Amino acid sequence: MKFLEQLERYSQPFDVELFEIAGTVITTATAAAFALVIVFSWIASLLIQRAISRGFRIRGVTDEGTVGVARRLTHYLIVAIGLGVGLQTIGINLSALFAAGAVFALGLGFAMQNMAQNFVGGVILLLERSIKPGDVLQIGERLVKVKTMGIRATIARTLDEEDIIIPNADIVQSSVTNYTLRDSLYRVRCPVGVVYSSDMAVVRETLQRTVDALPWRNQAMTPLVQLQDFGDSAVVFEVGVWFDDPWAARRRRSDINEAIWWAFKEQDIV
Repeated sequence: MKFLEQLERYSQPFDVELFEIAGTVITTATAAAFALVIVFSWIASLLIQRAISRGFRIRGVTDEGTVGVARRLTHYLIVAIGLGVGLQTIGINLSALFAAGAVFALGLGFAMQNMAQNFVGGVILLLERSIKPGDVLQIGERLVKVKTMGIRATIARTLDEEDIIIPNADIVQSSVTNYTLRDSLYRVRCPVGVVYSSDMAVVRETLQRTVDALPWRNQAMTPLVQLQDFGDSAVVFEVGVWFDDPWAARRRRSDINEAIWWAFKEQDIV
């Protein structure tokens, strides 16, 4: 009897009623059990994510986007399962809870329509992997590099070293050019105008020789020199050069223009 009395006295602090949810009384004991389940699921998620990263490395998969997507989806899945188990542990009937909150969820869904679209867009991007961290994209008039992909928005870096936050729905619902989807091959085009009195054969030969000598161009792709247009005061050629880093397009265009400038000066081409 004394043992039972002592046990009852020690257990009294864990039977304190805190609040009530959907007809279920939450005590300090059930709240502690819920917290333990959440903490355990979070720790399990971290351990499993490390195991996934190790498994990818063993199999020779070094793409950060692939590893990151696998880790994030695993984290969401385990935490969601842990949350469900935790709610069941404290005695909350999830089906009844969902039914009770259906009307509220419907109204909240209309109010948070944009957020829901961004969430769904984030899930689509994570599953399709058509865009991943490190990719170089053309969004509107901007060339950006993807830094991180969240479930609501994607953070990208511009050429001016600015971070922009792009809602996932905007990426999913609009046309986006991904320059690094299959490879990093990129072509930069430079217009060049010369006076009508120029020897066009010499101009073409000079342009071709100049771009062929560029050390950073992709050696498997031949640079193109084309007569593009007859302007009011100049014959316009276009030079197209392939290389392997879309993010360096602005710098490479400058290199091409400078090389053509010096080549024209040597040949007295105006």
